[in-house]
Amino acid sequence: MHKLIFLLAFSIGMQFHMHAQSYFNSDTVKRIVFLGNSITYQGHYIELIDAYFSIAYPHDNFEFINVGLPSETVSGLSELNHANGNFPRPDLHERLKRVLKLLKPDVVFACYGMNDGIYLPFDEKRFKKFKKGMNWLHKEVEKSGAEILHITPAVYDERKGKAYANVLDMYSDWLLSKQFTHGWQVIDIHWPMKKQLETSRELDATFVFAKDGIHPNEEGHFLMARQILLSLGETALEKRKDINSFLSLHHHGMEILKLVQKRQRMTKDSWLTYIGHKRPNMTEGLTLEELQTKSKAIKQQIQLLLKKE
Repeated sequence: MHKLIFLLAFSIGMQFHMHAQSYFNSDTVKRIVFLGNSITYQGHYIELIDAYFSIAYPHDNFEFINVGLPSETVSGLSELNHANGNFPRPDLHERLKRVLKLLKPDVVFACYGMNDGIYLPFDEKRFKKFKKGMNWLHKEVEKSGAEILHITPAVYDERKGKAYANVLDMYSDWLLSKQFTHGWQVIDIHWPMKKQLETSRELDATFVFAKDGIHPNEEGHFLMARQILLSLGETALEKRKDINSFLSLHHHGMEILKLVQKRQRMTKDSWLTYIGHKRPNMTEGLTLEELQTKSKAIKQQIQLLLKKE
């Protein structure tokens, strides 16, 4: 019930319509940064959000930058044999100051939790590490002058382990409780994904969001994007139940999404390379100068498509 109350409360005063007013004030918000683990690095939900804002608010020039890092935790925890013992999980503590200093975001979305319980049954010490890390992250972003919106972790498929699915239920509930105890802005993707997973399996017992139980497929990322956008007041999406209907918001929706994807995938590798991190085997990105040139060309292509009927 508290999750429903949150969604209703978060939406009050934010009932905007397409081509009207965004949740973000375009005079003060330009750069929007996403932090997270491999699910965020996958980034399809961010690509969909970027495409939506490109279509719905073509004159606002919002810049969405994905700096999610695979394997990362906010708790600082890692398995002894992570990646077959080749490297420990990256810790957000190692790079957050550089992210904030170099990117200078106006808004930060943070999605952690999936890796933070280390895929083990619930343990109070690990839970405290997660809570401590999230509190630290919140304070550091606020100190930088940016606004932070937390996103609950994606669902972990209980067919891969009921104990860990329960861990993420608990981590998500704690995050949601911070709205009431400390006034945090928290967007819930966890429980809507879990509900949809259960509903879909009533129709098809083989249904999955993630073959490995962790990384959502395209349908899972769409649900994540949709929940985030609805929580930001984008009520035009209430009746959009799949990616095709989402893209039909514009005659050239698919073309725009493909261009956004191209830009997003260049951008995340470029900024991750520039900021630096301790996660091996990552793609080396373009220089910032090269990125700026290529991004500008893609933006021009998107603007031309937006002007077409």
